[in-house]
Formats: sequence, structure tokens, C-alpha cells
Amino acid sequence: MTTKSSSDMDIDSNVPTTEFMDEDPPNDINAIVTLIDDLKNEDVTFRLNSIKKLDVIANAFGVERTRNELVPFLQDSLDEEDEVLLALAEKLQSLVDAVGGREYAYYLLPLLENIAAVEEVTVRDEAVSSLCSIATILSQPHLEQYFLPLIRRLSNGEWFTSRTSATGLFAIVYEKSDISLQNELKGLFATLAEDDSPMVRRAASKALVNLVGQMSDEDIFSTAIPLFQKLSQDDQDSVRLLTVEVLVALAKRLDEEKRRELLLPAFTALSNDKAWRVRYMVASKYVELAEAFGQDIIQGNFTEAFVNMLKDMEGEVRTAAASQIPGYAKLVDNTVILSDLLPCVKLLVTDENQHARAALAKNISGLAPIIGQDATMQYLLPLFLQQLTDEFPDVRLNVISNLETINKAIGIERVSQALLPAIVELSEDKQWRIRLAIIEYIPLLAKQFGPRFFEEKLLELCMSWLRDLVFSIREAATTNLMKLTEVFGAEWAKNAIIPEVMKMTTDENYLHRMTTIFALTIMAKALTPMMIKDSVLPTIIDMSKDPIPNIRFNVAKSLEALIPLLKKDPNTAELISSSVKPTLEKLCTDQDIVSLILQLA
Repeated sequence: MTTKSSSDMDIDSNVPTTEFMDEDPPNDINAIVTLIDDLKNEDVTFRLNSIKKLDVIANAFGVERTRNELVPFLQDSLDEEDEVLLALAEKLQSLVDAVGGREYAYYLLPLLENIAAVEEVTVRDEAVSSLCSIATILSQPHLEQYFLPLIRRLSNGEWFTSRTSATGLFAIVYEKSDISLQNELKGLFATLAEDDSPMVRRAASKALVNLVGQMSDEDIFSTAIPLFQKLSQDDQDSVRLLTVEVLVALAKRLDEEKRRELLLPAFTALSNDKAWRVRYMVASKYVELAEAFGQDIIQGNFTEAFVNMLKDMEGEVRTAAASQIPGYAKLVDNTVILSDLLPCVKLLVTDENQHARAALAKNISGLAPIIGQDATMQYLLPLFLQQLTDEFPDVRLNVISNLETINKAIGIERVSQALLPAIVELSEDKQWRIRLAIIEYIPLLAKQFGPRFFEEKLLELCMSWLRDLVFSIREAATTNLMKLTEVFGAEWAKNAIIPEVMKMTTDENYLHRMTTIFALTIMAKALTPMMIKDSVLPTIIDMSKDPIPNIRFNVAKSLEALIPLLKKDPNTAELISSSVKPTLEKLCTDQDIVSLILQLA
């Protein structure tokens, strides 16, 4: 390679030789050359790979040439592929040291400024994130000299994309700026909040949440609240719905009197908005809103609106509100719960929207510890039992998944008679994912029922899953047996489960015999070494004679898993050489594929 001077070197030429690199260049110069070439490759995969290793290229060039050649090259040859731009935007914030550290970090800003103006929203968001990251380390002079002009350019950009990105940069510099710059920033942001493009106003609404946290009390009243009031009355519902979070942020900054005077009317308007998406946003943030406004305002102004949302004509709004019921119930007294909330809960149990019913089933148990045992027995228990017969599986699953909360309030025996039929029905559901979900809750149920009740009512069901047609169900069933062993103890498993599993060793279906191996192997983790010796190992070794090669192969895998468990006890460790090793040696001479696999292993 012909050596060139530093002034003659260009990024489009070959990588410089070690004479012009840092003192500790990468060992493989060809690899660096390849990475540089890949930056210009037509194949996106090559360009992506090179972008991800920009720090390696930068290290080869050194900080000065990275600033003066690599960064301008990237700037001049900005990719058109969103995937590459996204990777570049993400990578640039980690190149601060590569350009010389904090004092030279501003060199990266123009490149990110261009990326922040592209059409793809995910790319712009990543560029804004990187710009904010770099802004946190810039010195005050550099912030004013380089970053604030960047905000001005983006804010006044011709395309809405640049103005949208600009909104996300104000909060990061506002607190660091002096009064005059803050006044300029407030003016720029106000202009963006009134932009002709709904996309920009949406971005301003979203950004105002963080900006409120940086403003002084005076700025809150003079700037933030007027902007919020204007945005909350925007003609686009996509803008109005984003002001709900701004309302939360503002409520946390004001005292009760000002919240009541300046924010309560906006809350009332948003909670009764003509667009269901706005009401949905209010409903999904209802507890957070209530907590921000405070107890005194809640009592007289929030319950009626919440009840209206629980009865909203749109199922999505009712679903969101149902998820807030326990949280809101904690903020009001029991009379409000019994007189206002429970009638709505009763209606939601039979709601026409299955997702609203499922959301209620997931959250209704949270009311039990709030209203107490007597009220739970009188009002909630009938609703629980009704939900357990719901035609939508998710409703029944959500009730069962929150069984522990119900149990603490009223005791499991009060709902067991209705619970068992629901469990059996779910376990036989035609959708295997539903069957899989109910298996995951069995250990929880077992803990609540106790061993005797479980053996009588559910053990047979657990064993039936070992014969399910779907492998994922059979696999989950074996894990379930191990968890049951952990719940009830190894001695219980030895007497109750293992004998039932053993019956499958002679099953005509080889898949069932295979499941026996899986079940015994995974259960062994919860058994003592002596139990493994007496109850597991003889069966596994005996199955090494099975006529199906796949079973013999899995016997070998099982023995491999059992060896560490046997080693834990000196009394069982000897079995490794006397029983396990001879079996494995025999399998190594197997005429089928088993021997080849074992030898390769």
C-alpha cells in the first residue's frame, strides 16, 4: 500500500497505514479497510454491519481524522435506507470519545440534525434521543453556540418532520438556559404548539409533559397552562388525547386551589370529550389523574365522571376504566364503592364487550381487601362465580389467576365448588394456548387447596395433560409436576405422582413413554438423591431397552441430567459407575442413530 500524507488522505481512499494511525491500531488492517468499503456497499446488510462498528473505524483513524474526515463523509453520504439511518442515529451518541470527548461532541450534531428531519418516525425519535444524550454533556458555551441554533433551525424547518423533532429538544436545554434564552425557547415552543401540522402539535403536546418539569412556577402560569388549555381544545382528537398526561404533570405542580380553578374545567371537558379516544386516554390514566388532583377534589368531582366511563358507549373506554377500578376504590370511602362503583361492576360482568369483561375479571379481585370479607361475600362472590362460567376463556383465566387475592379475603373453600368446573372446562378447551395457560396456574391452585383436596379433585387432570396431543402441553405438564413437588414436598410426590407416571412406561404410544422420561427427569430436580435412586433411576435404565431409538436417545440425555443430582449424596454417587456408566456404554454400541449421536456428543 502506498503511503499518503495526512493532507492527501481521503475517506474514499484506502484506510491509512499504521504510520498515520493512533499508536495502538487494530491488528487487522484489512478488516478496517473492509469496514470502510462496506459503508459504500449497495447491500444494506454490509452497510449496517459497518455502522455498528463505527467505533472500530474511528479508532483506526484517530480523533482528529474522525472529526475532519469520517464524520463529514457520513454527512455527505447519508443513507436512504431507514434501517441504516436508525442504526447510525443510535450509534452516534456513543462516538463522543471517538471525536475527542466532551469538548468536541458538537461535531456530531449536524449529522444528527439531518437524520432528525427524515420521514420515518422511529429514525427521528432515535436521532432526538441521541441529540438529547449529547446535549447533557455539552458545556454551556457549546450549548449556546451549537445546540440552540440547531433547535432554531429545526423549529423553523420547511418540513413538518424537522419541526416535530424540534419539540423533543426543548426540555433538555431549558433548565440550563438563562432568562433571555428561556424566553426565546418559550416563544419557539409556543409557535410549534400552534403549528398548522397536526403532527407537530401532537409532538408539542407530548413534549410539554417534560417541559413542565423544567419550568419555574412563574413559567407554569404564564406559558405552560395557556399552551395546555389551547392544545386540550385542539380540533384534532389525536392532539387532545396527548394533553391528558400534561394535565397530570401540571396537577402535580399546582396547589389545590389552582388545580380546582385552572385545571378542573379541562379535566371535565376531556373526560366528556366527543372523541372516544380522548375518553379512553382519560380512563386509562384515571387513577394517576385522581392522585394528582388530590383527595378533596376527588370526592366531589371524580366519581361521577368515572361512573360515566364505566358505562361509556364505547367498549374500549369501558375496558380502560375497568382496569382502574381497584386503584380508584382505594381513593374513595366504602360508601362510594358500594353505592356507585359496585352497580357498574355488576353491569360489566355481563358486558357485551368480551375485553371489558376480561379487564374486569383481571382487576375485580383487587376490591376484596378494600371492602372487607363481609362485603366481598355479599357483593363480589356472586360476581366471581358468574365470571367463572363466562364463555370467553380469558375472563375465566383472569379470575383464576387472581385467586390468591380472593383467597386472602374470603378463603378458597367458599369458591372451590364453582372453581373446579371452570378449571376442568378450561383444561379441555379446543385452543391449546388456553390449556397451556391453565396449567401454569395449577401450582397456585394447589397451594390454596392443599394436598388432600388436590389429589381428590385435580391430580387426575394433571396426569391427563401428559397425554395431550400438543407437545407444548405435554412439556408444560412435566414442568407442572416438578412445581407441584416443590409445593407439596418430595415425599408427597413419591407417593402421589411417581406411581402415576410409572404407569405410562408401558403405554403403547411411544410419545407417552417419551413423556415419562421427561417427567421423571425434570421431577428429579425436586427429589432427594435417595428418591432418585429408588424411584427414578431404575425406570430410566429399564427404558434404555425400549425398541424406539428416540426413546433410547432420550434415556441417555436423562442419565446425563441425573448424574449431578446423584453426586450430591455419597450413598448414591456410586450408582454412577455401577449403573449409569454401563447403561451409557451399552447405548454407545447401539446399532441405531443413538450411538452416532452419543459418540459425537
